Amino acid sequence: MDFQRLFLFLIFSFSLMMVWDGWQRYQHPELAQQTQTASVKSDLPVATTKAASVAAQAAIVEQSAKQATGKIIKVKTDFLEADISSVGGDILQLDFLKQPAAQDKNKNFVLFQKGEGKPTYVAQSGLLGAGMPNHNSIFTSTQDSYELKDNAEKIQVKLVAESVGGVQVTKLLTFHKSSYVIDVAYQIENNSSVAINTSAYYQFIRDSEEPVGGSKMVPTYTGPAVYTEQEKFQKVAFSDIDKAKVAYPKEANNGWIGMLQHYFVAAWIPEQKTNREYFTRKLESGLYSAGVVIPVPAIAAGQKSLVNVALYAGPAQSSINDIAPGLGLSVDYGWLTVLATPIFLMLTFLHGIVQNWGVAIILLTLLIKLAFFPLSAASYRSMGKMRLVAPKLEKIKQQYGDDRERLNRAMMDLYKTEKINPLGGCLPVLIQIPVFIALYWSILASVEMRYAPFFGWITDLSTADPYYILPLIMGASMYLQSKLNPVPADPLQAKVMQIMPIAFSVVFFFFPAGLVLYSIVNNGLSIAQQWYITRNVEAEGAAAKR
Repeated sequence: MDFQRLFLFLIFSFSLMMVWDGWQRYQHPELAQQTQTASVKSDLPVATTKAASVAAQAAIVEQSAKQATGKIIKVKTDFLEADISSVGGDILQLDFLKQPAAQDKNKNFVLFQKGEGKPTYVAQSGLLGAGMPNHNSIFTSTQDSYELKDNAEKIQVKLVAESVGGVQVTKLLTFHKSSYVIDVAYQIENNSSVAINTSAYYQFIRDSEEPVGGSKMVPTYTGPAVYTEQEKFQKVAFSDIDKAKVAYPKEANNGWIGMLQHYFVAAWIPEQKTNREYFTRKLESGLYSAGVVIPVPAIAAGQKSLVNVALYAGPAQSSINDIAPGLGLSVDYGWLTVLATPIFLMLTFLHGIVQNWGVAIILLTLLIKLAFFPLSAASYRSMGKMRLVAPKLEKIKQQYGDDRERLNRAMMDLYKTEKINPLGGCLPVLIQIPVFIALYWSILASVEMRYAPFFGWITDLSTADPYYILPLIMGASMYLQSKLNPVPADPLQAKVMQIMPIAFSVVFFFFPAGLVLYSIVNNGLSIAQQWYITRNVEAEGAAAKR
């Protein structure tokens, strides 16, 4: 049996399964409202910490039903534009000035948004406890707009809540120059005659819709994620929240909780060594919340307290590990992260030299091909020998066609006589499959690839070729390569090998252009190497006959 063809057939079948799965997702999306689960009526978290009493929490839940309207406060830095509501100080809209929109690169990418006809995705925070302001409370601001000037390193938006019982609360949102980090703090001043207990909560509220511009055929993860030093990085799918099947650590003194989507992440990052409680919940109207509750130490009469949590809302990149441990894992490389990470680091290094991601992919393909050269050479030499003994194999099959046991024994004797390893072509294929998948995720998940041009009509290596030219070239290269392989004796297997170049071309219609470029270059190099080795093997065979 030609094991290399077997593995190629398995790859082909796996690719068809990926396309079929994507097509099913496209034709029959799972709507959140179809799940028959109970939704939480209140969008306020219920802390299990002792900082807020049960009675105080009940009072807040009742208050949450009273919706208020307020004004919008505009904030602009060199990286961000934000709309902050005076109701709760929620961040209702956040535009990235350095990142183009998915469907129109002349517009800014919008992460947080809320409004008629828009997806819901906002950042909220508040305090738990009787009389404490939450995300439904009215705040006042001395300004309606803020802008970071060229010589300033940061700007601070100060929102003041109405004093209740002698307790004055000020919400502070600090935006930094050339940064996607926003510090969200509460300054609590106890002017009453008794000590107060409270907890601060920080949460994201969003629906389960896929981001605009995402590919239904090549789906990526959208939903909450939690990181702690003990349990590391864990995704919490919306479907798991529906079924109450969540296994992330609820209490910790480190880590972060965030919302992921393709290329971008928003995460609440409390200070290290601060006790916190993570939570995820399903709310009404198809919304979900994910956040963290932080207990505030008791504030004595006449004392002040400050609780601060950093909000990172920006591109998912490995470099954001400097902001918080594990935050770089929001770059979703899938189960081959350990392999995809060094591949992308090498790709980034090459890009730094050539300043073109497409050229960097070509150079990376050359390096990968060089690394696998000895294995590939052994594989192609084995295939070349198989071509030479193909007539002898055909005679054996005709002679022992009705006796499978004698046929296999005769074939193995022939392999032994001709010094051919029938498994010689398998190892390179097995090794290159994870490399291919890792590179696939490196290109698909890396925000650096967004709108990265190559040459000509390829203006975005992260999306499919708009004219399907690269997939057709890739299919043609596969056809040429198949002509260098020995023709299978089995007619059915021969038909499969003929169909594979066409089928792979169709599969690659939906793949990022950068990955198709890698496949074309890899196939081209393989054709050259295989042709050279096959010609040498045939020359050796002819010399042996003479």
